[in-house]
Amino acid sequence: MTNNNIVWHDQSLTKEERRKKNGHHSAVLWFTGLSGSGKSTVANAAARRLFDQNVSTYVLDGDNVRHGLNKDLGFSDEARKENIRRIGEVAKLFVDGGQLVFTAFISPFREDRDTVRALLNADEFIEVFVECPIEKCEERDPKGLYKKARAGEIPEFTGISSPYEAPETPELVVNTDTYSVDECVDQIVEYLKQKNML
Repeated sequence: MTNNNIVWHDQSLTKEERRKKNGHHSAVLWFTGLSGSGKSTVANAAARRLFDQNVSTYVLDGDNVRHGLNKDLGFSDEARKENIRRIGEVAKLFVDGGQLVFTAFISPFREDRDTVRALLNADEFIEVFVECPIEKCEERDPKGLYKKARAGEIPEFTGISSPYEAPETPELVVNTDTYSVDECVDQIVEYLKQKNML
């Protein structure tokens, strides 16, 4: 739905000015993977390490966002799409603000991730596939969700009763079954350096 009475208002500060002041590029690092794969853990660790190096960072976490901005959404396919759409718009604002924003969402559908990618410039969306076998994720089960899903207590649970579409060509793959959190962060930081984003 569009409203012809709403007009975009340009700000007095540009994205480029904010980037120059911050001393680094701004972009979204979009972490995607199964529940329990380590998305939030790795995203937070990477954000902390970069923050300690004077990089302006912020983490948008799936559970945290559902406590506020998206508390009205359930977990149907349509609700999941809207959840990701809203996060994409918020992440775009952070990029405009000159920050590196880390998003930690299962975001199970490729189409939805591609929709967010389309909101941003080519060098502003970095898809990070947090790869981990479902058996390992289920073994970890930090929130007890797989157990509940197996018992039928959680309908439409990604990887069990709802599909997860892994990225086909992500910018970065970190495997939390093979590498430690610190090693995964090393890979992320090295990628950003290679792309001259830091």
